[in-house]
Amino acid sequence: MKHLLSTADLSRIEAIELLDTAEEMSLVSTREVKKLPVLRGLTVVNLFFEDSTRTRISFEAAAKRLSADVITFSAKGSSVSKGESLQDTAQTLSAMGADGVVIRHSGSGAPHRLATSGWIDAPVVNAGDGTHEHPTQALLDAFTLRRVLAGLPASGPADGARGLALDGAVVGIVGDILHSRVARSNVHLLTTLGARVVLIAPPTLLPIGADTWQCDIAYDLDAAIAEHSFDVVMMLRVQQERMQQAFFPTAREYARRWGLTDTRARALPAHCAIMHPGPMNRGFEIGAAAADSPRAVVLDQVANGVSVRMSVLYRLLTGQSAAAGGREGQS
Repeated sequence: MKHLLSTADLSRIEAIELLDTAEEMSLVSTREVKKLPVLRGLTVVNLFFEDSTRTRISFEAAAKRLSADVITFSAKGSSVSKGESLQDTAQTLSAMGADGVVIRHSGSGAPHRLATSGWIDAPVVNAGDGTHEHPTQALLDAFTLRRVLAGLPASGPADGARGLALDGAVVGIVGDILHSRVARSNVHLLTTLGARVVLIAPPTLLPIGADTWQCDIAYDLDAAIAEHSFDVVMMLRVQQERMQQAFFPTAREYARRWGLTDTRARALPAHCAIMHPGPMNRGFEIGAAAADSPRAVVLDQVANGVSVRMSVLYRLLTGQSAAAGGREGQS
C-alpha cells in the first residue's frame, strides 16, 4: 500500500491489519511518555486546503506520537491565496523533504491527482476530498464499531478486538448522503468487512448511481428502524454550505422526518450504538438526548481517530502492516 486514497482500494486483510495495528497504537495512551520512536527523523506535512478541526488535530497528534516532525500547511494566509497551484505547492513541499503528505481539499480527486502526478515522491493520505471520500474517518468508525460489537470499551486500551471483522453487523447511515464523503468511504469499507449497510435519506439527498452501491436504500427512517435490527445508526451532518438549491422544505421538516429524535432513539434496539462524524447540529439531524445518550460513541470516535491515523502513518511511512510491528515499536 503506497497511498491511502480510498477505502475501495483496501482488501479485507489490509483493512483488518490497519485496525489491528490501531489497537496496538491505542496502548501508547497508557504510557507515561505517550510517544513511539518509529517515525523519528521523518517529516509529515498536513496540507489542508479546507477548514478542519478534528481531522487536522488528530493527524497532528498521530504524527507527533510517532515522533515525526510535523508541518501543518493552511491555504488561508499562504501563497495559495495568491494563486499558487496545487502542483507548485506540492513541488515546494517535496523540495523541503516531505516524507508523507496528508491532504484535505475541497476538490474531489485532488489527493489522487497529487499521488499519481509525480509532483511529489511520498505517501499521500486522503483526509477528505470534496464529496468523494474520507478513508481514515471510515477506518475509525469501523474500529469503534467492532469494539462495540465485541462488548469492549469503545475507546482506550482494550483486548479482544484484534482480528475481528464486522460480519453480520447491520449499519444504518442516515442523512445527507449526497454531499457526504464519510458515507461513501463507509459503504466501501463496512461491506468489505462483512457488514450490511442501509442508507436512509430523502431521495433528493441520495447521489445518482447510489442504487448500484453495495448497500440497501430506504427513504423512511421510522420504517427502517422497524424493519432492521441495527447494530449502529450513524447520523450525518446536513452540509448546507455545499447546497446551492433546496433539497428539503425546511429544517423543521427535515428534523421531523429524518432526524434522530428522542422518540426514534428509544425505538432503536437496546444494543444499538449511535455514531456521528461531527460536528453535530443538535436539534436538526440529532436530538440532544440521543447525542448525550450512553449509547452515543461520538467522543469515542474522536479519541479512536488518533490511534487509527497513527496506524495509517506507520503503515505508509515504514512499510510495515502487521500489528506485531506496533509491539516492536513499543519495546
